[in-house]
Amino acid sequence: MVADIDALIDPDAPGWFKRALHTPFFDEHVVVDGTRIHYLAWGEPGRRGLVFVHGGAAHAHWWTHVAASFSRQYRVVAIDLSGHGDSEHREAYSLEQWSSEVMAVADDAGIDGFPVLVGHSMGGFVTIATGALHSDRLAGVIVLDSPVAEPAHEIGAAQAGQAFGIPRIYPTLDEALARFRTVPPQAHYLPYVMHHVARRSLHEVEGGWSWKFDHNLFSAFTGSIRGVAMPYLPKVACRFALLRAEFGLVTSDIGDSMYEMLGRSAPVVEIPEAGHHGMLDEPLLVTTAVRTLLADWDHSTPRRR
Repeated sequence: MVADIDALIDPDAPGWFKRALHTPFFDEHVVVDGTRIHYLAWGEPGRRGLVFVHGGAAHAHWWTHVAASFSRQYRVVAIDLSGHGDSEHREAYSLEQWSSEVMAVADDAGIDGFPVLVGHSMGGFVTIATGALHSDRLAGVIVLDSPVAEPAHEIGAAQAGQAFGIPRIYPTLDEALARFRTVPPQAHYLPYVMHHVARRSLHEVEGGWSWKFDHNLFSAFTGSIRGVAMPYLPKVACRFALLRAEFGLVTSDIGDSMYEMLGRSAPVVEIPEAGHHGMLDEPLLVTTAVRTLLADWDHSTPRRR
């Protein structure tokens, strides 16, 4: 949409953010079950790898300012799940299909050895399912504020679809940008992060501008959304960590419940002051938490369940 990176950067953004967005990356593609999947790639191929997975109706560039900082040590990729970002749309979606896309991207990206997956919100559900289905091909899984809970905590799929609104075409880019919202909303955002993410969320269509995501993507959830990953959570056999936003959706009781389902063997770490979308309000804390987990996993033995 915008060729000039500087046009995507708020002039008032701090230096670390500008450096992250200026870190070189490549737009790559791989075909998975007949659908072209787009992903971003930083760092040299042949290194250990990290794969970042965005949330529902989001896209790979939600992670750019976090992911880029890892490119000095890792081969880093961020996927656009089908129906999101610059990937093609499907007739129907499922957690298992998205998991296949994550693994296909990891295999295509030139990662040495087994990658660590980092997933946010709905992308955390995808990451949990991927961890259960492909534990023998993963070094670990880190989930950011993905509430796996009984249906009593549930938001229905139809209700979630309505929260994102009906598809609209805005006559001007500025009008579209003025309508950019997150679901759920939260009390605080970093304006320079929102400036970038919003501009990466739109594409030009006949008659104006529209959001990139497929409004039919919630067909992946025929029942409970927060419960969709519940059958998979106890089956994750690789290393696992849950990052819980202080003001997010993973409440203390949900975090405790997930800890029990994981056999009391996985860390649950609170990100202070963060809302559900931690990369939009506390990205440096999220980055530090991920770095700390990776450093610990390099020098420790997993605890058996």
